[in-house]
Amino acid sequence: MVDAPHPPVALPTERSCPFNPPDGYTPLRERERITRISYPGGSPGWLITRHAEAKALLTHKSFSARQEGIVSPVATELQYDGPADPGAFAKTDDPVHSHYRKMVTGFFTVRRTRDLAPMIERIVHEQLDDLEKAGPGADLVEIFTDSVPARVMCEMIGVPEAERKSLQRHVETLGRLSCTVPEALAAVSGMSGFLARFIPARMDDPRDDILGDLIRGGQLDEQELMGMAATLITGAFDTTGNMLAMGVYTLLEHPDQLAKLQEDPELMGGAVEELLRFLTISHLGASRWALEDVEFAGQTIKKGEVVTVALPAVNRDPERYADPDRLDIARKDHGHLALGHGVHQCLGQHLARTILSVGYEALFDRFPGLRLAVPADEVPMRDDYVHYGPRSLPVTWDD
Repeated sequence: MVDAPHPPVALPTERSCPFNPPDGYTPLRERERITRISYPGGSPGWLITRHAEAKALLTHKSFSARQEGIVSPVATELQYDGPADPGAFAKTDDPVHSHYRKMVTGFFTVRRTRDLAPMIERIVHEQLDDLEKAGPGADLVEIFTDSVPARVMCEMIGVPEAERKSLQRHVETLGRLSCTVPEALAAVSGMSGFLARFIPARMDDPRDDILGDLIRGGQLDEQELMGMAATLITGAFDTTGNMLAMGVYTLLEHPDQLAKLQEDPELMGGAVEELLRFLTISHLGASRWALEDVEFAGQTIKKGEVVTVALPAVNRDPERYADPDRLDIARKDHGHLALGHGVHQCLGQHLARTILSVGYEALFDRFPGLRLAVPADEVPMRDDYVHYGPRSLPVTWDD
């Protein structure tokens, strides 16, 4: 007979170390395979902190990623209680999800990403030029880590450079958990206003990029193209930029691992995987909701209840990884879930890996003596955002 679950708890959020998941995950993972939690407003739900259950949940046919059933595990004024916009496939299920996703999958394969490497390298080096011009004490987040992935995606879909900064501000606003409804409405209005100008102009003049190919394919109407473009923009700007910044911060504070990487650049691929596992910037995890009553991990999950996969905790599960709380860029056993799992696994995962690899390598080659310009404990963190990372990262180096 299965024991009744413990009383509901709130999602752990407090960290004693910026490089580790919230401290409260460990006792929950040790106590039970799935934990009863209380979502803001008191609605009941569940939390997964173990790797095996996470993989099972993210591929389970009885759980949905559709936007209208998802509840945020932390308090926020922003709740999306309706279906996703046409073309916004990340927040849908099959067959809608696969219908849209397959139209752009070919742009994000390993081969296509390899073809983009010269463009990525150019952007990286241009931003490093700007960093050098700014001089010691410059904010790496503002000049480098935020700019590189945003510029890459803008070039891939043909967004004019003059629009990039405002789009970055809108995406940042919508990713802030403390964002108010008026702030969100202003950001949505700004994003929608741009797309309402941009998409029709591009439909009249399709170019040689992702949007041009989608337009020439003739399968999407204007609203679907707007939803697709918004998905690509929001999916690329905030995630990779935070991971790029968080990886630099972590390597600077783990000098033995940075030295090992600088001595052997062949370790870069594995280092990126280990940083993804170790850091897992999607610190609120991935959520699904039950389409029906379902038995899972020894408990009955009722129809409509939300289950949150605590990705940072899952990627530190000692049942899956040896010495999981140690950063080891030479680690061979990866298999992390930082980029998701199943049909909703990150569409741009190969692109993200390439940007991270090129970015880390070029930065530390150009500035081998790079170091923080402030004490490590004074680096401000984005605790109140969907994606975790430094708000700013002042760095210095020897001229």
